[in-house]
Amino acid sequence: MMSGVQNRFAVVPAAYLYLLDGDRVLLQLRQNTGYMDGFWAAGAAGHVELHETAAACAIREAKEELGIVLSAGDLEPVTVMQRTDGTSNPEEQRVDWFFVARRWAGEPRVGEPRKCAELRWHELTRLPEPMPPHERAVLRELATGTPAPFSHHGFQDA
Repeated sequence: MMSGVQNRFAVVPAAYLYLLDGDRVLLQLRQNTGYMDGFWAAGAAGHVELHETAAACAIREAKEELGIVLSAGDLEPVTVMQRTDGTSNPEEQRVDWFFVARRWAGEPRVGEPRKCAELRWHELTRLPEPMPPHERAVLRELATGTPAPFSHHGFQDA
């Protein structure tokens, strides 16, 4: 029965947080991270750590990256996305939890200036370029009010 175990793979879990102010979303311009540098991305996001829930990760990242305080009740789940870059690279087999928050304590600011060149509010219907394609897909669905509870990105036959 080892063959089933050998065919299993691990996924890299991450949580994304979008702050919303009416029809505007707060995005960060990534820099010096080695991943999607120069792209506009979620105001706060990061890998879920061992013994941490996706919601706790979003709350922690909001504090670290934006200097704001959230409670679990401030988080609204948007979608859970399974995604891949289409290769067999284990690091590109991912599951992402996307949340929005419409209220928080504090004023959002760049909390990690080495990794974030800028924070800026953008209209949901006029997103900047470039953006990670999987994030753009989530924000487009959010703008229309029709995000699916579960989604996928990068799979050829899905």
